[in-house]
Amino acid sequence: MLDLRRRRFIALIGGAAAWPLAARAQRSAMPVVGFLTTLGQNDRPNLREGFRRGLSEAGYVEGRNVAIEYRFAENKPDRLPALVADLVNRKVAVIAATGGGNSILAAKVATNTIPIVFTHGGDPIQEGFVVSLNRPGGNITGASFFGAVLGGKAMGLLHELVPNAAVIALMVNPKTLEAARSFSDAQEAARTLGQQLLVLNASTPSEIDNAFATMRQRRVGAVLAVGDPFFTARRQQIVALAARDAIPAMYSNRDYVADGGLMSYGNDIPDAYRRSALYVGRILKGEKAADLPIDQATKFEFVINLRTARALGLDVPPTLLARADEVIE
Repeated sequence: MLDLRRRRFIALIGGAAAWPLAARAQRSAMPVVGFLTTLGQNDRPNLREGFRRGLSEAGYVEGRNVAIEYRFAENKPDRLPALVADLVNRKVAVIAATGGGNSILAAKVATNTIPIVFTHGGDPIQEGFVVSLNRPGGNITGASFFGAVLGGKAMGLLHELVPNAAVIALMVNPKTLEAARSFSDAQEAARTLGQQLLVLNASTPSEIDNAFATMRQRRVGAVLAVGDPFFTARRQQIVALAARDAIPAMYSNRDYVADGGLMSYGNDIPDAYRRSALYVGRILKGEKAADLPIDQATKFEFVINLRTARALGLDVPPTLLARADEVIE
């Protein structure tokens, strides 16, 4: 009887000793996703929430059956190569390249074997990230919301609200890959509408202040802030300056309008992050990036803040209100 109890006790101790090993083995088997972004750690946490929501829908919960290594460039694109090199050295299973084309380019240069899933506002073919929307090829796929190529449509909506504005300011971040395309689309629209386009570069908070100082000096009739992760992270500063100087402004997503901006036209960005995370989940389950077609945004939101319009003394035409997807009273 004593020998039987001893054997049971020894077996129990042996099993307990193996628990930490089993736990370590389970942790080591947990896939790791590298989340690379040009943004700062405190910028737009709703985007990371959207990404985690998509992972959850795909069956992966952070800390339970997937780990996420976050790398933030803090709006300094020159930091991206070192950050992505670290992720490659850690042999992550997938790299989620977010926050603009610079992060995608850095990841593309760093590896041609680790799958890369982007969240991007530009044209992935034109910028050389994929060879086809339906069959991307290589190790890259993702979700594109085409925010950087909507300048023409945004200019048209802004013109309907302030048709007598002779000069429209276009605020762009020259450090992004999408800047040139944003400029060309807006310039073509301005030419068609018979308006003059004043291009103002800004890639730091102080340069945003300087851009608005130039707008005051040049007495611009309105401003279009093109889709850019840095601008959206600084949206409260931009919205406050536009209100202070009574400049009608068009933005790239509803976050600006919810914070008091006048109008926005663009895609639901947190949902684009969610959709890209669904692709990450599919790759973790064994699918190849080359076989996953680019997830293209099909629905764009037009949002108007009537309170801001009234504060600016603007009468929003009924035809414009009728086309709005959301009106903030």
